[in-house]
Amino acid sequence: MLSILQAAGWPIWPLVLCSVVGLALIIERFLSLRSTRVAPQRLVDEVMAVTRASLPNADTVNKLAENSTLGLVLAQGLRAAVAEPRISEVNLRGTFETAGRQAVHDLERNLNALGTIATAAPLLGLLGTVVGMIEIFGVSGASANSSGANPMELAHGISVALYNTAFGLIVAIPSLAFYRHFRARVDEYTLALEQASERMVPHILRLTSSARR
Repeated sequence: MLSILQAAGWPIWPLVLCSVVGLALIIERFLSLRSTRVAPQRLVDEVMAVTRASLPNADTVNKLAENSTLGLVLAQGLRAAVAEPRISEVNLRGTFETAGRQAVHDLERNLNALGTIATAAPLLGLLGTVVGMIEIFGVSGASANSSGANPMELAHGISVALYNTAFGLIVAIPSLAFYRHFRARVDEYTLALEQASERMVPHILRLTSSARR
């Protein structure tokens, strides 16, 4: 591997950096976008069961917020209802929407960086190809004034061109595939957050109306 990197020349090092950063981002997103950390399947049902009779206390809401991203969104709605027992449906929905937007923003963290790597890697590979071709033509031009071209120098220029092109594609293709995969997962979680909020709004309003009686 070291000999390949040496043969590819200096243009390969930005691609190596992109590959390391891209791999780190992929691992981080895999860990952060697990369903247990974002939207546990039975969480809404459990929250509605616990709050069947009345709004929960502060400790319960804090534990819910620490459970997952979905738990944090639901906790924001519950906190708004506890702080304002006469909260209107419009204000309650606004609270859920604000919390949901913040949650989606957190879920999308580092996705733009991964997408940038997927876009930039082929361009960096192309840069290495151009550099390699320049070296080839430089050797060919110099050989016109000498007895003949140096095969070693020509081979080096060709290797710079081909290695960089190949490595750029090797970095870009997985990065793009994982970017699309994570983007699809974020879209699924966004829909799950919206559906959970829609279920909780009438439930919380029923609890607040019962408390006012």
